Amino acid sequence: MQSRPVAIAPASIQTLPEHTSPMPYNCQPCVRRKIKCDRSIPSCSSCLKGKFDCFYKAPPPPRKRKRPESEDVHERLARYERMLQDNGLLSITEARSPSSKENTERVHKSSPLRQAQLDITQTGKLVTEEGKSRYIDSRVWLDVAEVSMQELFDNEGDDQPALMGTNLWLGDPLSGALLGVSQSLIGCHPCHQDAMKLWTIYVQNVETLCKVLHIPTTTAMLEVVSQEPNIASRSQDCLLFAIYHFAVYSISDDHCLREFAEPRSVLMSKYQHATRQALINASWLKTTELPVLQAFVLFLIAMRPQTDPHTFWIWTGVAVRIAQRMGLHRDGESLGLPPFDVQMRRRLFWQLLPLDGYAGQVSGTGISITPGDWDTKQPLNVNDDQIYPGMRQRPEEQKGASEMMFCLTKAKLSEFYTRTAVKMNTVGAKGPPHDNTELEKLIDKLESDIETRYLRYCDIINPVHLLTLGIVRSAVNMVRLRSRMPSLASQDIDDNQRRELCALAQKILDTDNALYDNPNLRKFQWHIKTFYVWDAMICVLTSLSKSGLLSLPEQDAIWGKIAVTYKNHPEILEEKGRLHVAAGKVTLKAWIANPPSNSTPEPGFISTLRSRRKNGAPGRTSKPDDITKHEKTVEYSYSLDTLFDSPDGVDLYFDGCLNYGAAEWMFWDQL
Repeated sequence: MQSRPVAIAPASIQTLPEHTSPMPYNCQPCVRRKIKCDRSIPSCSSCLKGKFDCFYKAPPPPRKRKRPESEDVHERLARYERMLQDNGLLSITEARSPSSKENTERVHKSSPLRQAQLDITQTGKLVTEEGKSRYIDSRVWLDVAEVSMQELFDNEGDDQPALMGTNLWLGDPLSGALLGVSQSLIGCHPCHQDAMKLWTIYVQNVETLCKVLHIPTTTAMLEVVSQEPNIASRSQDCLLFAIYHFAVYSISDDHCLREFAEPRSVLMSKYQHATRQALINASWLKTTELPVLQAFVLFLIAMRPQTDPHTFWIWTGVAVRIAQRMGLHRDGESLGLPPFDVQMRRRLFWQLLPLDGYAGQVSGTGISITPGDWDTKQPLNVNDDQIYPGMRQRPEEQKGASEMMFCLTKAKLSEFYTRTAVKMNTVGAKGPPHDNTELEKLIDKLESDIETRYLRYCDIINPVHLLTLGIVRSAVNMVRLRSRMPSLASQDIDDNQRRELCALAQKILDTDNALYDNPNLRKFQWHIKTFYVWDAMICVLTSLSKSGLLSLPEQDAIWGKIAVTYKNHPEILEEKGRLHVAAGKVTLKAWIANPPSNSTPEPGFISTLRSRRKNGAPGRTSKPDDITKHEKTVEYSYSLDTLFDSPDGVDLYFDGCLNYGAAEWMFWDQL
């Protein structure tokens, strides 16, 4: 009998039997797609319907694990918890076994940076498509990711829920509440000439201090779109109007009238409305496009001093959620992104991270992104001409000063405070300054690192370098001052230590006054005015209020600095915020206790403050005429609690500890 040839199946694939009984295991296409398989032969119904190549592969035999001979219930529980943690199903803080608690204690005893690295589990996946990106860190989505990635980008900006002005809240509630219905913005674009002027102003006044854009590519886009606004995409509209708005915000009234023949307030209102409208047109709450988030972050930075703190906190929270959805909290290199995308995502994240901290502080919530929630590295010290779309090699980092220097020193300071926030909240809470030895060493090391990497290369002729020097020096002094302020609040401090604190606070005020006085830095005053440091002023005024602490020449010199501060910060006299009212109140009390030797005639800022109190300042409940000559003859010995009472009877923020959270506010945008 002649034998029939038999095809030899690959070793890894099970040879199909000739009978049609069901297979004991699922076919490979159904396994990959995570769907039910009827195990039919030669092809299951799912593969027939989907026209897939159906084949069966026997699963590998289960591995035999040798269980430890002496393993009690706690060790078994710890082993199971480790298995869950390895698969991203249990965090370290959720573990309950004694062994896992020991691991947690070891993590907390390690350095803050190491702890943050251990807390991060890379279980997510970044999906990119046509300039959009979406970060997935959900087991539900990851399990079906192979067949459902297109669904992630469906309905993102293609629908216009507000186009007809109906049922807006169903599709986009926050956009509907803040921005209204969708509208065309063709008529809001400036002419090409004005657009290029605004772009030049933005590059000179703003971009060096923010660095969220790539100047060459943005310039090319703006030159084309500003001539034909009708071809602008929704994301480009967002970015353009955010640039126009920020450019106008960064200049003076006279400059605006001279360049554009329109009042600054008119153009600010026009471009602010256009930016808001462009965001809703782009369905910003659902966006996965980087330019839309770039525009929103620029809008937030410009709106800081113009927005109610609680509203601003909500807005930054939205920005954080959008960034997390796009995976900006995960470093681009570990996600396998191209070098250009890695740098642009890092730049944007390191503007958003401290902005979120600032919002948490001004709103009083203190909630911000914690170190364990992100692993995004700081951007490289490179110029814009060293990176470009499509590049394949990582750019060579520059040694010395680059266009990124200001932002990198800012990021370095912000990261320092983020990583050491726990130490600053606990060290020396009510003790004298010498209890902060460990923190002082960290501050000294930070200053030395920034000096070595950046400041040593600064050229004071360059306005950006000069601003960097001033801000860093003042920021580091601010950290030192705040680490010692609890001793002042607890009154556990002698006169020599008070004088040291006063001298440190004066250095901060001197820097602020010097930055305002330099004509080469006027284009950066939009940023300098947000750097105003309340703690330094409060500390100095407290020293003035204590009789016998300072000599008469010292008092006269300090009052001269206070007068310059009031001239540079007229918003204090406007008393639009609670801290403005409190600062005015403390200033008056210091003036009554120890006025300067040449107190006649009375300076204008004191007269204004006195007039406001007599006429009934906001939140004031006592009789208006409560500052009399008789009070000047009374010996005042104010406690810090009295000086820091808010008009509403609510303690402002001096609670005996440095409870500030992970915030840029500590260094850059003081209350």
